[in-house]
Amino acid sequence: MKDVRIKFHQKIALLPSYSSILIAVSGGQDSLCLAHLLKTFQTKYHWQLAVAHCDHKWRSDSTENAHHVAKFAQDLDLPFYCRTALNPPRSEATAREWRYQMLIEMAEEAGASIIATGHTLTDRAETILFNFLRGAGLEGLQSLTWERLLREGIKLVRPLLGISRGETLAYCNFYRLPIWEDSTNTDSKYKRNRLRHEVFPYLQQHFNPQLETTLAHTAEILADDVQFWQSYIDNLWQKHQLSSHLPKIDRTVLQSYSRSVQRRIVRKFLQLYIPEELGFDHIEKVVKLIHSPNRSQCDPLPGKAIVVVEHPWLCLQFATISEKSS
Repeated sequence: MKDVRIKFHQKIALLPSYSSILIAVSGGQDSLCLAHLLKTFQTKYHWQLAVAHCDHKWRSDSTENAHHVAKFAQDLDLPFYCRTALNPPRSEATAREWRYQMLIEMAEEAGASIIATGHTLTDRAETILFNFLRGAGLEGLQSLTWERLLREGIKLVRPLLGISRGETLAYCNFYRLPIWEDSTNTDSKYKRNRLRHEVFPYLQQHFNPQLETTLAHTAEILADDVQFWQSYIDNLWQKHQLSSHLPKIDRTVLQSYSRSVQRRIVRKFLQLYIPEELGFDHIEKVVKLIHSPNRSQCDPLPGKAIVVVEHPWLCLQFATISEKSS
């Protein structure tokens, strides 16, 4: 288990001394490994630790699962926080959104500035492949990152991204940690489970035995590329004062840049006003207007928005109340 502890310790800078950390624990091997590692180093780094659990009410044994995690927290002598869904989330996406909202609430209750989750190198590899199959740009393909801001004063940290799921299982077995077996992890109705149990092993066997590590390294490279592009676009945004004419943008500025830059600026512009998810086709509709004749407009975007050319501007407009009700 020395290798796991070394890999964990290599990312200890993510968890500064004297931090207050809320550990998201499902009861599975990854989150148990994370909680045990944090407890092991707690005294050395003077961390204030607490355990959090989210009960989605998806399974008949979810209450028992929550009690199991509460007992584990008690054994580690750590405070325990729990949230239970009043209505089970209808999809993995809504479940994830609810879960992070609850974790933020519990972090505020616990006075924690860091929420630590047990996402692993394996999760990172599976996520990049999953997003690629669904269709994603650079931002989507960067997969899970080591840390990100959830809310002012609260950040999410993933200290196990350099450790595989096989390693967390070996760690739990070595320390006899009480793993809770989640039956939904083998349910093939979930696409991610089919990817994990069918597609991924096939690719490892027939294409690349080191697929986990290869994809995780790719995600790391892409994360750095995304950071560069975000900084570059932010600088252009400020340089040309693109935010001073909202909700319209000067297309003559965009005409001097490459298609790659145009896409990113258009996406940034639209996301200021459209909360719905924007896909490739939505962005391309607007990018085409950069060189289109005056009075051209795109097909409706999410939220019944359109972009109209009023040279030199690309103007974002929304359907009026009367238009929506007609």
